[in-house]
Amino acid sequence: MSSILRFTAQRAAPSFSRSISLSAVARKDLIQDLYVSQLKAYKPSPQAKDAAASSVRSYTAPTPPKAPALPTDLASELAKFDAEEPVIGQKAESKPAAGAETGGDGVQEYLSFLEQDLPKADKHH
Repeated sequence: MSSILRFTAQRAAPSFSRSISLSAVARKDLIQDLYVSQLKAYKPSPQAKDAAASSVRSYTAPTPPKAPALPTDLASELAKFDAEEPVIGQKAESKPAAGAETGGDGVQEYLSFLEQDLPKADKHH
């Protein structure tokens, strides 16, 4: 009986062996070969030597600024400046906006309000 079991076990269990051929012909990748051959055959078209001239402007340096000219009669200009009376800025009378308080009462009220203690929160039991 053991021989029958051994015989049937050998038939039923398939043997796991390599059935894929790994020869050099099978490992060849046709897509890669085509790609490499196209890369080797590619020859870029030669560009003209002045091809970049259309996209680049020629540089011209800006004109240097002119030096300011001093007045020809400097002594009379200085004497005229010294003779002028200095203008002292006058205080412009500012008119208060409509509804705005005049004086510092509003400011003092606001500051005293800020200095007051905050009301204490009622503790809930």
